[in-house]
Amino acid sequence: MLKKPFVTKEKLEEIAAQIPTPFHIYDEKGIRENARAVQEAFAWNPGFREYFAVKANPNPTLIKILGEYGCGCDCSSETELMLSGAMGFTGDKIMFSSNVTPAREYQLAEKLGAIINLDDFTHIDFLEKTIGYIPETISCRYNPGGLFSISNDIMDNPGDAKYGMTTEQLFEAFRVLQAKGAKRFGIHAFLASNTVTNEYYPTLAGLLFELAVKLEQETGAKIAFINLSGGVGIPYRPDQEPNDIRVIGEGVHKAYDEILVPAGMGDVAIYTEMGRFMMGPYGGLVTRAIHQKHIYKEYIGCDACAVNLMRPAMYGAYHHITVMGKEDAPCDHKYDVTGSLCENNDKFAVDRMLPEIEVGDLLFIHDTGAHGFSMGYNYNGKLRSAEVLLREDGSFEQIRRAETPKDYFATLDGTEEYRKMFGE
Repeated sequence: MLKKPFVTKEKLEEIAAQIPTPFHIYDEKGIRENARAVQEAFAWNPGFREYFAVKANPNPTLIKILGEYGCGCDCSSETELMLSGAMGFTGDKIMFSSNVTPAREYQLAEKLGAIINLDDFTHIDFLEKTIGYIPETISCRYNPGGLFSISNDIMDNPGDAKYGMTTEQLFEAFRVLQAKGAKRFGIHAFLASNTVTNEYYPTLAGLLFELAVKLEQETGAKIAFINLSGGVGIPYRPDQEPNDIRVIGEGVHKAYDEILVPAGMGDVAIYTEMGRFMMGPYGGLVTRAIHQKHIYKEYIGCDACAVNLMRPAMYGAYHHITVMGKEDAPCDHKYDVTGSLCENNDKFAVDRMLPEIEVGDLLFIHDTGAHGFSMGYNYNGKLRSAEVLLREDGSFEQIRRAETPKDYFATLDGTEEYRKMFGE
């Protein structure tokens, strides 16, 4: 299967004439079509809500588009809560799922009326002391331990993850929380990352539905919602088959009807938190080849680097690369495609077969819509890039400007060095 950019070379050159590379670009049409598909896939559940993981892409223009389709915000920090509140998300439109949580973050979540998802048993007392009470609606994060498998394939290792409560802690947490005034409960679990299989959510749902039935029967707690969290992945590699969200939704529906409905729990709402699936394929990093290097290997140097897209350097993750204007040319040259950081892992591709690349060529690095810009940083004094939205009508809009040196040095304001640099 050939991965095709959602934008043409001509359009990118038009944009680059106004907004210099590198920049992240997003596909409004794709985002909207996907958001509609997710809502349709879970329309069988009247209480369904997708809480977009703000950590995946904290751009308000994009999040507000998702909000038009009923999505809420999944937040994990003070600044994500602040951003969500500023966009008009409040109350149960915000899910606050954090860990090692400072008191001020719980206080802000309570002020916004967010649903708080407790990561640890000890946070029950911590939350009560911090905000003065236990909310009537509360959620707890579950970690079953061990290995998580689908059809005998090991998907991930929850037992090695820092998140969530054990089974015993979860049951005790529900009892304690009820005694402290909680009335509506949620269960949350994230057991595998970036799964490219339609079986993940239905398998996880079955596990959580059975757990919910036992919790309600043994503790008397009212289970109001079950949050399947994220983990539904995207096909970064061109030979991978994408997930079918409608098949996934129907698989969850089947487990719901088989497990929850017979137990008299047919009113439980289903929540999801799919940052990667909602936005990943609909973003790309656009960069220009500015150097060639011929030593023991062939290198292409770009004006983007790992600060613009950390995943290849951090995880060895694969991101497909299209040389714009050469989509049909033979991939008969082997390159390492690199940035300019003083780190040897600053490579978008290693030994990648691509068409011949000349200085000045535009490269489109696929699937950066989630965990692309958001994982950026400023090592080597590098500055974060602009973000651009490609509108459905073919126009484009800068939705975040690029950082400037003044942004980078802003926290030094008042120092002699700052005054010398900027004449202030």
